Amino acid sequence: MLNETPLSRVIHSQAERYGERVALRYRDYDLGKWCDISWLDFSHRVKLVSNALLEMGVGVQENIATFSQNKPECLFVDFGAYGIRAVTIPFYATSSETQVKYMVSDANIRYIFVGEQYQYDIALRVMQIGPHVKKLIIFDPHVVKNPQDTTSIYFDEFLQMGEGLQHQEEVEKRSDELKPEDLANVLYTSGTTGLSKGVMQTHLQYATAFRGHVSALPLSDQDVILNFLPFTHIFERAWSYLCICYGCTLCVNLKPQDVLQSMLEVHPTCMSAVPRFWEKVYAGVKEKINSSPAVQRTLMLDALRVGKEYNVKYRMRGIVPPVSLKMKYKFYEKTIIALLLKNLGLERQNFFPTAGAAVPVEVEEFVHACGIGMIVGYGLTESCATVSCDRWNKTISLGSVGRVLDGVNVKIGENNEVLLKGDTITKGYYRKAEVTANAFDKDGWFHTGDAGYLKDGELFLTDRIKDLFKTSNGKYIAPQMIETKLVVDRFIDQIVIIADQHKFVSALVIPDYPVLESWAKKHNIEYKDRAELCANPEAVKMVMERIETLQQEFAHYEQVKRITLLPTPFSMERGELTNTLKVKRPVVYQNYKAEIEKMYEE
Repeated sequence: MLNETPLSRVIHSQAERYGERVALRYRDYDLGKWCDISWLDFSHRVKLVSNALLEMGVGVQENIATFSQNKPECLFVDFGAYGIRAVTIPFYATSSETQVKYMVSDANIRYIFVGEQYQYDIALRVMQIGPHVKKLIIFDPHVVKNPQDTTSIYFDEFLQMGEGLQHQEEVEKRSDELKPEDLANVLYTSGTTGLSKGVMQTHLQYATAFRGHVSALPLSDQDVILNFLPFTHIFERAWSYLCICYGCTLCVNLKPQDVLQSMLEVHPTCMSAVPRFWEKVYAGVKEKINSSPAVQRTLMLDALRVGKEYNVKYRMRGIVPPVSLKMKYKFYEKTIIALLLKNLGLERQNFFPTAGAAVPVEVEEFVHACGIGMIVGYGLTESCATVSCDRWNKTISLGSVGRVLDGVNVKIGENNEVLLKGDTITKGYYRKAEVTANAFDKDGWFHTGDAGYLKDGELFLTDRIKDLFKTSNGKYIAPQMIETKLVVDRFIDQIVIIADQHKFVSALVIPDYPVLESWAKKHNIEYKDRAELCANPEAVKMVMERIETLQQEFAHYEQVKRITLLPTPFSMERGELTNTLKVKRPVVYQNYKAEIEKMYEE
């Protein structure tokens, strides 16, 4: 049951309800095991944070920052800050020094909570060259402080400043005075097209969003949640807060690369994810099927065929399946599908929210064929996450992003743009009045920049309006649609479509290197390094043939005509990816200008 207590008090309210029950779990890498934190302990640490922040002189609506990978300490700081009406601003753990410097200056931040050595080193340099930052508080006790750093303290030392709860009376006073329009967070967007903008999130936005999910998600205090997307991102942040308000157990995954191991260890019932995660699972299972003995391969393929028919053709449409199909599915559900889910650590599954990009239809069909309760949704930082999501008590269409959340108003405007209004929508961008004014029309509708349409109560997205390309022949190309279709191929890890002001569509392809190398070995193709392999005509021809098979449904002018296989992945260091791993097209086009021009040579 949803606890509607404000974020300033909700942890303490849940502690009264659940006591010694486990609220949080985290892997202790020194001990090599998962450790538990009870609701009472969670509440106590939040109180210590609130008191310590007051001891440092943090004021009402003052901005403080967290710069860390996912850790329980991030949640202690968040809720401790809400208790004294302070504002938390999370930085991505991979943020560069330039990005941190910009956000610190823009938000006038005095205190930064840092996670590990990388974040400490960057924050210290920013502190040394600017007038804003006064103190760093370090989560990880293994961080080695700079000998010249005389002001930074470790998190345990910080908590000691709150011992005795000497400021608890002031904490209670501020909590009582919390206003719905108070800022809770400023979330800086990842900036695919320019400088980051700080999206303002109020307590009213969160409260409204939480209530809107009650009729949409079958969540309960029996659910075990694995958190591996960054808390910095509104999707994981708002989802985690919602789970806390339901009394779920949160298992905080520190290192993103360990998520598959964590799934096997904590057996989550729910986990938010981006489509790319499920694309990797899909590719992995396909590879497993392809390499299995003939009899096993036949059974696995038939199980997926039956699962697809049962779940996609019937269940998602609200149609009762034939008895014979149901019996066959139940057999596979208890055998092959059960084994597949167990190997993923998902045998206790409830549902899995998925958003952040378009879900390829093949991947969505596969996930549902496995009986995995994927809930596809759509949202933005500006909408406090969810705008729409699938409802399992109503018809679900492949390719849709679900039904609009209660409390959110959606209208389709000019150029089929999705427009939003409601109490979950941001009141604007921090200290950017002009940018804010440009984002809203005179009637108060927020312009998302996403094109879409509503059909039978479901929302469908077509593309980003600003991302539409126009070829030199005057034809409009939707690059994300093409990329989503092609990236499901097991030989393709990433793909970027080129078309704007060019006479035909081409693509830069980051191959799945181990898969490509395995293919080369099987076909006796010799090469001295990846650059030589990616330039090999046979390799290029093979990948191009696979692309041609996948793109047959596209119009002729939408089809990729030439490709270049790149020997190194896109990277944040070269500015090609945002902190959320979205491609910065202008940077990629500039960095690979020579490769692109070569594809258009006669």
